[in-house]
Amino acid sequence: MKVELNVNNARASVEVEPRTTLVDCLRDNLGLTGTHTGCEHGICGACTVLLEGEPVRACLMLAVQADGYAITTIEAVAPAPGELSIVQDAFCETHGLQCGFCTPGMVLTAEALLRRIPDPTRADIVSAISANICRCTGYGQIVEAIALAAKRLAGSNLPRQVVPGEPA
Repeated sequence: MKVELNVNNARASVEVEPRTTLVDCLRDNLGLTGTHTGCEHGICGACTVLLEGEPVRACLMLAVQADGYAITTIEAVAPAPGELSIVQDAFCETHGLQCGFCTPGMVLTAEALLRRIPDPTRADIVSAISANICRCTGYGQIVEAIALAAKRLAGSNLPRQVVPGEPA
C-alpha cells in the first residue's frame, strides 16, 4: 500500500505492507532510527512518537493508520543540527538519561506534556511518564529534568536580566 506520511514537517510517500507498524516504517523505510523498538507490545514506551502533538506507541500503530497525520520523531526535537532542545539539555544536565534507550520516548512525552501543561506539578510529570519504562535512572532524574525544562521554557520568553559586573 502507498502511504503518505507527514514526518517531521516533511512529506514522505512510502510503499508498505498493510501490517507494517509505524515504528518499522519510520526505522526501515525512512531511516529514522531514533525511535526505538522495545517490547513491541506498547508497554515500554521506547517507540513513543508524537501524532498530531500527542504521544502514541509507534509499535501499536500501523503505518497505514498514520496516513495524512503529522508525526514527530526525536530527530525533529532539536532546533538545529548539533544543538539540543531545552528538554534534551535538561535531561543531560540532570542525568535523566543513562543507557539512552528510553530517552527518545521520554523526551517526546515530556515535550507533549510541557505543551499541554507549561507549569506541571510533580504529580503531572509522574503521571505523564508513568507509561514509559526506564531501567537505569529510577525516574528521579527524569522528573527533575522535566521540571527543569518547564522552568527554563517559562523563562525563555522573559527579557534577560543584566547583572552588574557580568558581561551583557
